[in-house]
Amino acid sequence: MKDETPSFGDALIQAIPNLRAFAHSLSGDSQLSNDLVQETLLKAWTHKESFVPDSNLKAWLFTILRNTYFTHYRKSQREELDEDQAAMNASVPATQLTHLEFEDMQKALMRLSADHREALLLITAEGFSYEDAARVCGCAVGTMKSRVNRARSRLLEEMTGETAATETVTEAPEEGEAALKARRSAEP
Repeated sequence: MKDETPSFGDALIQAIPNLRAFAHSLSGDSQLSNDLVQETLLKAWTHKESFVPDSNLKAWLFTILRNTYFTHYRKSQREELDEDQAAMNASVPATQLTHLEFEDMQKALMRLSADHREALLLITAEGFSYEDAARVCGCAVGTMKSRVNRARSRLLEEMTGETAATETVTEAPEEGEAALKARRSAEP
């Protein structure tokens, strides 16, 4: 029996739940998340000939989604928030404890920098390897590891009030990654 790979369209459909989760983690807004996923799928379908077969479709889609989100974010920063929109974004307090805990976690996650939140979610929630996550974000693997470490430490601080014992990884600029490795290897 021949093991058939799904068609491009089927693979896109299979990726929708992951795309929705990632979009929501970036934006924190379910309506915007749906719009981002829809735009991502449209862009992917329109440019499907640029997808390299047998490469990581999920990483390719996440890159498209991420770029779409940041384009939208930059555009929205130039627009003023009107009173009607602010009223629609007002939240109602939850009544169930687990829901409150989830909201606290979500708020703490949204207080992380976009880079740290994105790194943490790609690695922990989506199961990407550090290499694939670094490719999606356009940074070095060491930078990705550092971002995840810092995000975990910050979440621990936010959720428990405790600070992490030590931070062993320091974030280096992507351009200086090779220089940092060379310096570390030269140390006794």
